[in-house]
Amino acid sequence: MTLAFIPSPAHGVVYLGPIPLRGYAFCIIIGVFVAVWLGNKRWIARGGRSGTVADIAVWAVPFGLVGGRLYHVITDYELYFSEGRDWVDAFKIWEGGLGIWGAIALGAVGAWIGCRRRGIPLPAYADAIAPGIAIAQAIGRWGNWFNQELYGRPTDLPWALKITSSADGRVPGTYHPTFLYESLWCIGVALLVIWADRRFKLGHGRAFALYVAAYCVGRFWIEYMRVDDAHHILGLRLNDWTAMGVFLLAVIYIVISAKIRPGREAVVEPGAGDEDTDTAKAEGDDADPRDKAEAKAEDKAAADDAEAAEDEPAGKDEAAGKDEANGEAGATKAGKS
Repeated sequence: MTLAFIPSPAHGVVYLGPIPLRGYAFCIIIGVFVAVWLGNKRWIARGGRSGTVADIAVWAVPFGLVGGRLYHVITDYELYFSEGRDWVDAFKIWEGGLGIWGAIALGAVGAWIGCRRRGIPLPAYADAIAPGIAIAQAIGRWGNWFNQELYGRPTDLPWALKITSSADGRVPGTYHPTFLYESLWCIGVALLVIWADRRFKLGHGRAFALYVAAYCVGRFWIEYMRVDDAHHILGLRLNDWTAMGVFLLAVIYIVISAKIRPGREAVVEPGAGDEDTDTAKAEGDDADPRDKAEAKAEDKAAADDAEAAEDEPAGKDEAAGKDEANGEAGATKAGKS
């Protein structure tokens, strides 16, 4: 008998009148906002403009949502296109079902479009937002808790997750909370990337590649614990093979990139360094005309004082020269006498 466990919510949606407020959607939205906020701070620290991350996210986020949903629908097509299923459910993203692999892949395409429009290198942008994406995943995983999905094997550990729903073949009981394991792992990945980026000055996409590699390590063992239906290849779940393949690609990229392009980008956003100059100039143009007049008068008075100071020694020297000449003339006259 399990004496302690993590309870599941009775409902994953609350209705505000006719408007449904879904816990899964809230987790995704909060995660996006946190990712953009942290990414903006890191982008500014790298020398970029404030607001650039959000502008590019307008492209990346929709592409990422579509990519995540496509990956899920393609790899679990029987949930939507087999006999007795309604294919319209494939569009019900609020019911859960986003594949991180597709979200990152197609989200990168959207980010590339946004970066290209602003003349920004995509690897530098990816480095800035990498920890934020990991934290967004950590928050988004709690959406699975609201939907009572993606849990692990049965267990009676004190932190077991209690499943109460019997929909879609679920069996009520206590299971490993794989959503919690992955959430905590993603937070650790974010902290690792932030530390490594500060310690080794990662650039040219290597901070993002580190995030990918570290996430894949955790995803492999967490995926191995899950008991939901999935396609298997040689005894391993499809996402395990995907994690291994993506991990190898990320490590290879880090090694090759470090040799070809060591160090970090000197400029991440063209013209970003001119903002302070432009601001100062604008502030000068907007100054009060009376202040300008007073400043001009002060400058003229200072110039007059400088001229007077220069003329005064010259006048004294001229008078001294006359006295000296008169003295010599008097001495000559006395000598003649």
